[in-house]
Amino acid sequence: MNQTPSSERVNIGIFGKRNAGKSSLLNAISGQEHAVVSDVAGTTTDPVKKSMEILPIGPVLLIDTPGIDDAGELGEKRVEKARQALRRADAAMLAVDATQGIGPFEEELIGLFEEYKTGYLIIYNKADLLDKIPNPDGKEIYASCKTGLNINLIKERLAEIASSDDQKLMLVADLLSPSDFAVLVTPIDKAAPKGRLILPQQQVIRDVLEADAVSIVVKEFELRELLDTLGKKPAIVITDSQAFAKVSADTPMDIPLTSFSILMARRKGFLDAAVAGAKAIDSLSDGSKVLVCEGCTHHRQCDDIGTVKIPRWMRQHTGVSLDFSFVSGEEFPDDLSSYELVVHCGGCMLNAREMKHRQRSAISQNVPITNYGVLIAYMQGILSRCLTPFPHLLDKEAALED
Repeated sequence: MNQTPSSERVNIGIFGKRNAGKSSLLNAISGQEHAVVSDVAGTTTDPVKKSMEILPIGPVLLIDTPGIDDAGELGEKRVEKARQALRRADAAMLAVDATQGIGPFEEELIGLFEEYKTGYLIIYNKADLLDKIPNPDGKEIYASCKTGLNINLIKERLAEIASSDDQKLMLVADLLSPSDFAVLVTPIDKAAPKGRLILPQQQVIRDVLEADAVSIVVKEFELRELLDTLGKKPAIVITDSQAFAKVSADTPMDIPLTSFSILMARRKGFLDAAVAGAKAIDSLSDGSKVLVCEGCTHHRQCDDIGTVKIPRWMRQHTGVSLDFSFVSGEEFPDDLSSYELVVHCGGCMLNAREMKHRQRSAISQNVPITNYGVLIAYMQGILSRCLTPFPHLLDKEAALED
């Protein structure tokens, strides 16, 4: 992995009306011409993203969004893209044409920033066209992308509002001590990317290194022999959820076991809700609607985990005919009321703020939501075992058995 993935960067969205200078602002902050700039309203039709470093924040993802005042059927779709970007924004910049000031559209955005508890700045762009620059308040900056006025100040202020505790959450490092062994079970199947490991596996290896521990990577059929010959008991075994059954059978009960998906759910602040939602599978009946969500848009293989394996295992577990719907990437329906269960991937391609939005959306509509790894462990009767690294969750899981 040669760069920080977008899901681990601080996401900073640029919002505003058409021709407020959003694209110019992205170009000025990044120092490069990434977004097309034009006097024609509505030039930006889809979010434009730029990865960069802003000190002292570190890696960030700047997102230039379509104008919030776009009209018509196509305009409504562009506005929805802007709202999707806001859901995952750790910080926001409201671009305002300084010659026009704040109007109803900007006031609506400010209301959304505050509703989502998103730190924001109001950037009065095109300040070079003003006869006199007013004295701004704490959230306001008068700037000019044309002359470079206060562009550095914007970067400094972003650092103040964009710090995120979510970035401090760990995958597994806090469960390890220096010199511990962590055994990572990584099946290589048709869905595995050629020449590399999937993102959660890469990130767990890095997290093990951060703990000054040792990672040993094996395939599922190599695990038993490794444990017999290792000479030292591993501190934890972490497996791909699809191999839970074999790995659980081959791992002695005195060795903690969990999965990459479960660790990723914890990293995204999603694990508690996923454990609480797993029991809902036992309440499903013929025709129950289930939404399966993938955070990425990878090419589907013949035995894809989300669209094939999860539905098959759920039908086998329940013994009933279920009605599945599938969404991927940044798509996530606002109305979940028709579903009796939402099953989500680990969310490695989505940042913690987006995952928390999805969790809150489901819970607010009284729809149980769970996670691939948690659900697979529950269906196989080993969820308690897979939660032993997280003692605070064992009581919740025990309640599921009552």
